Amino acid sequence: MKIAQVAPLWERVPPPGYGGIELVVGLLTDELVRRGHEVTLFASGDSISLAKLESVHPRALRLDPDIKEPAIYETLQMSRVYNQADDFDIIHSHMGYIALAYAGLVKTPTVHTLHGTFNRENQKMFAYAKRQRYVSISQAQREPQLDLNYVATVYNGIDINAHKYHSQPENPPYLAFLGRISPEKGPHLAIQIAKQSGWHLKMAGKVDVVDKDYFERDIKPLIDGKQIEYLGEANHSQKNELMGGAVATLFPITWREPFGLVMVESMAAGTPVIALNLGSAPEVIQHGLSGFVCNNIEECIHAIPNAVELDRNAVREYLTHRFGVKQMVDGYEAIYRQIMADKFLQNGRSLSPVNAVTI
Repeated sequence: MKIAQVAPLWERVPPPGYGGIELVVGLLTDELVRRGHEVTLFASGDSISLAKLESVHPRALRLDPDIKEPAIYETLQMSRVYNQADDFDIIHSHMGYIALAYAGLVKTPTVHTLHGTFNRENQKMFAYAKRQRYVSISQAQREPQLDLNYVATVYNGIDINAHKYHSQPENPPYLAFLGRISPEKGPHLAIQIAKQSGWHLKMAGKVDVVDKDYFERDIKPLIDGKQIEYLGEANHSQKNELMGGAVATLFPITWREPFGLVMVESMAAGTPVIALNLGSAPEVIQHGLSGFVCNNIEECIHAIPNAVELDRNAVREYLTHRFGVKQMVDGYEAIYRQIMADKFLQNGRSLSPVNAVTI
C-alpha cells in the first residue's frame, strides 16, 4: 500500500526532546515501512525515517529563529501533499484542521488522526468537514456534539525496547514530573503535591514562549534546587532516567488531555503514574495496577505510599500489552484496509467519495 504520512513541521520526526505527535508519527511510519508498505513522510527536512522524506523546510520550525510565519510552510506542505494525491492509496494526516480544506478536493482518501483538543474556533472547521474520516487517540478526546465521522480510536504506542526498565526507584526517593511547563500540564500542582507531602520533586520539560510568564510567575519562585528541582528540557534518555528513578510520576493535568505519552513512557520504565481524573487518564492507567487516578490533590498525596508498594514489573507488563508500537500499527493497518475496501465498493457503485465535504 502506498501511504503518505503528514507530520507537523514544528518538531523533527522523531523529536530530540519534547514532541509527542512527532514521536508517534516516527514510530508509525518506520513500522509501516518494515511491514512492506511504500511510505512517504512529509515532515521537516531534519527528520530521520525509513520512509521517503519530503520537506518544504530543512529543519524543524521551532529551531529556526528566522521563521516568522509558520503557517506559510504548513500551506506549502499541504499543497505538496495534495498535488501528489494520485500517487497514494491513503493520505494520513496528523496536522489537525489544516488538512481538512484540501482532503475533500481529491479522490485519494484522507484519514485524520486528531492529536489535540477542540476549541471555539477550530470546531467551526471540524463541523464543516464532519464527514471526513477521523481517528481519536482516546475516547475522552471525542466531542459527541460535533458528530464527527470517527472510524476508530487508536491509542498511541511507544517502542518499549527503547525504554530502559528500572526495577526499583533510586535512593533517596523522589517524585517526577515531566511535560511542558504550562498551566494545563499542572506543574504548579505537582509542586503543591510535593510540598504538602514533604516529598522531593524533580521536574523536566520545555517552556514555550506562550508559557514564559506562567513559568516566571508561578513556577520559578518555587524552585529551590533542593526539595523542588527543575532540570530543563530533557531528551529521551534523560526522560527515561528521570521517570525510571522515581517512586511515581505525577500527572496532575488541569485539562482534557487527549492521550498523554508521559504516562506510558513512565510505565515503560516501570514507574507508576499518579494522575488527576481528567481526559484520557482513566483510559491509560489501570487504577491500582499501573498507577492511581485521583479526583483531587489530597487523593494524589494519599496515593504516594500506595505507589511505592506497586509491582513495577507488572506496571511495565501492562504497558507492553496495551500501548506498544505493534498494537498501534495494527490498529492503523486495519483502518487503511477498511478505507480501501470501502473505496472499492463506492467506485463499483459510482458513489461519491466518503471524504467529500458536504456543506
